[in-house]
Amino acid sequence: MKAETNTPHIFNSISELHRALGLPKPLHPLVSLVNYADVKGDVTEISKGMVLNFYKVSYKKNFKGKVKYGQSYYDFDEGGLSFFSPNQIISATEEEADYGGYTLLFHPDFILNNPLGKSIKSFGFFSYSVNEALYLSDKEKEIIIGIFKNIHMEMDSAIDYFSQDVMINQIELLLNYSKRFYNRQFITRKTANDDLLTKLEALLSTYFDTEKALVSGIPTVQQIADQLNVSSHYLSDMLRSLTGQNTQQHIHNKLIEKAKEVLSISNLSIAEVAYQLGFEHPQSFNKIFKRKTGMSPVEFRQSFN
Repeated sequence: MKAETNTPHIFNSISELHRALGLPKPLHPLVSLVNYADVKGDVTEISKGMVLNFYKVSYKKNFKGKVKYGQSYYDFDEGGLSFFSPNQIISATEEEADYGGYTLLFHPDFILNNPLGKSIKSFGFFSYSVNEALYLSDKEKEIIIGIFKNIHMEMDSAIDYFSQDVMINQIELLLNYSKRFYNRQFITRKTANDDLLTKLEALLSTYFDTEKALVSGIPTVQQIADQLNVSSHYLSDMLRSLTGQNTQQHIHNKLIEKAKEVLSISNLSIAEVAYQLGFEHPQSFNKIFKRKTGMSPVEFRQSFN
């Protein structure tokens, strides 16, 4: 007997999702604001896995179920704001999730000819894992819900020449506030983030102090994030808020730190040092070393003589 496979439900349009949720047709084909209290459909099947080919920004409160993202589960008991870009798989582990809140849905075509269509990629939280949701203070909740209400009011009004621009401006305002609030969250969670930074430094030290770099090459941002159990964008944004530098810069800093050590205490050739640190080509090592230190590896070594 063939094993049963859980194929995710793919929704190419907001209208399709509305039908699955037992909601009336959206007021606009490319943008919708859903109040979870209005969901009437049986979502048991689609909650097991769905792929949306449009953006989704959700504020959930009083959530008693768990949402799965990749291989991780996240408990929304405290409520939170989460972001999904097109083609991400979303699934819930509880058949009857009890929560309230709103979900803003907007298709990439809605912002295609607006500057937001290009700049939306700069909002890294669309690539965060669900367990990296944004928690809001009471005042921040008022602001976010206020923007949701403004979008709903605009959608509920007669569509005119300015409707799309006004709604896009509200979406962009929502994203900019979210970026600000995430920065606040990084600060208020400084203790936990300092612990993550310590783990990162220890991980990089172990990597470059052993032969792992020689065998596996220079670690990528994704590899480091996976070992720390966070998403790559979240890690870089968190580090930037704490240190002013992203993950890639931290990797390079540790690499240069180790390179200086090896160059100053060993007789290895420059090429051998480069290979030991994970470079396939010594020229690449020379280039990054000079960019970081202002001198070539040879000049650095000569400064000790």
